[in-house]
Amino acid sequence: MSSYYTVVYDACVLYPAPLRSLLMYMAVTDLYRARWSQQIHHEWICNLLAKRPDLTREKLERVRQLMDRHTRDAVVTGFEPLIDGLALPDPDDRHVLACAIHSGAEAIITFNLKDFPDEALEQYDVKAIHPDEFVADMLALSPGDVIQAVQHHRRSLKNPPFTADEYLDLLFNQRLPETVNMLKDFQPML
Repeated sequence: MSSYYTVVYDACVLYPAPLRSLLMYMAVTDLYRARWSQQIHHEWICNLLAKRPDLTREKLERVRQLMDRHTRDAVVTGFEPLIDGLALPDPDDRHVLACAIHSGAEAIITFNLKDFPDEALEQYDVKAIHPDEFVADMLALSPGDVIQAVQHHRRSLKNPPFTADEYLDLLFNQRLPETVNMLKDFQPML
């Protein structure tokens, strides 16, 4: 399945590895088109390195390279001239909106909904969506694609491996309660 529905992942949803991994497995299903920029990569990588001294820049750069390589046309460039003309509560978030506008995205997937108010986004036909709402909507729209992504994600967690219950707890801890509630109906397949 291929879709023209396009979303931009904000740095905050790429910061936690379990959520980033799930979103990446979903992105490669072609259920939607995922987009980000090198500036978004820089933001999540720097924030993660500041909080996790046990990680190295080299390791996170490898993750970035894998993300860019395995998701078709994901890296958006050429949006920078739009940044200065945009207004958001936090000026440091303007690059995310500029990336969304330039890539023709319908949504920004972010935990920081207050930083992307509807009134600032509606003139660009962009909406800010919480990752829980996004994943749950994708699950309702195309359960087969999302369950397949979830299966791949869960199987990738090997150290330690996760039971289905543990995996749902992991997603719950990623602030995805609605998604977890919906996935319980599919638990034998996870």
